[in-house]
Amino acid sequence: MKIQLNGEEREVAEGMALSGLLQELGFSTARVAVERNREIVPPESYKATVLAEGDVLEVVGFVGGG
Repeated sequence: MKIQLNGEEREVAEGMALSGLLQELGFSTARVAVERNREIVPPESYKATVLAEGDVLEVVGFVGGG
């Protein structure tokens, strides 16, 4: 099925959870913020959030430094 991730179309497996997508992308769930269809997804909901056809996701990773 197709979703939009950070402005680009992407094919993902049917029934994939948000946590699985983040893992596939190499993001640590502790250092990322996710917006799904214009709503912020709380980190504790990543495993329970199943992606659907046409979802629009914005994923932002946080980088520390100084």
